[in-house]
Amino acid sequence: MSYVQNILQPGEKLLLTGRVHWIGFWRALVCFALTFTLLLFQPSPPGFRLVFEAASIFLGGLGLAFGIRVAFVRWGTEIAVTDRRVIYKRGVIARHTAEINMDKVETVLVEQSLLGRLLNYGAVSIRGSGASIETLRNIAHPIALRSAITAR
Repeated sequence: MSYVQNILQPGEKLLLTGRVHWIGFWRALVCFALTFTLLLFQPSPPGFRLVFEAASIFLGGLGLAFGIRVAFVRWGTEIAVTDRRVIYKRGVIARHTAEINMDKVETVLVEQSLLGRLLNYGAVSIRGSGASIETLRNIAHPIALRSAITAR
């Protein structure tokens, strides 16, 4: 059972569940693309072939490490908007949580680059009276998240 499901109060309704966008995998995808390029276009001299194979193994391992890291970030991050509060949790082993009551929310800021607008991801900052939730980066559907928070 998820963290959010465990902490919902009696009668509290879950309005929206947010998540981290897949764009975080871009480093892994670039490494894998370079790996396959090096494996496909190997030079004919045997000395260079060994260098290309070693570089492709290194880039493949680096891509795997990047991909695993982002998968853990996506798996360990929960964002939820209920009728009473906004809940943010990150971490798989060590946990960091932040919550802000809906009546304390003053401003919700959304920042999107050109690529963010095309792929529908961005950064969301929630500011409230006396507290704020840290900026949530690479969030999928940030406008829908903002609308769920501001619509009362």
